[in-house]
Amino acid sequence: MAVLAGLLFGLGLVLGGMTQPSVVLGFLDIFGAWNPRLLFVIGGAVLTAMIGYRLVLRRAKPWLDSRFHLPDTHRIDLRLLTGAALFGIGWGVAGYCPGPALVSLSGGALSVWILVAAMVAGWWLAGQLPTGVKRR
Repeated sequence: MAVLAGLLFGLGLVLGGMTQPSVVLGFLDIFGAWNPRLLFVIGGAVLTAMIGYRLVLRRAKPWLDSRFHLPDTHRIDLRLLTGAALFGIGWGVAGYCPGPALVSLSGGALSVWILVAAMVAGWWLAGQLPTGVKRR
């Protein structure tokens, strides 16, 4: 199921233009040659998630697991804000967010491989920092 979901997600990213940095950067350029195409991708994702979460969370447990794995905190702290800022800066500079970057690895461009290596290093580094939140 995970492979099927990943393939479907990757196909949606390609069809939505998320693997083309020019589309992403055009969306972020609101005072220049703004390209609203990504707005429809984001809207479709938000609508799908809203409906999907409402339907799925009505169940006592997921189909293929013993329990739901949801965040256990809703705190907005410095770690969250720093991560969000770094994500946004990286997205604006590179034109990729993590999902489309991983899908774009198949194109073989060295710049995408360097970006993904930097993302993995950042994820590792973030995992080394104290969270201040006790896990269950």
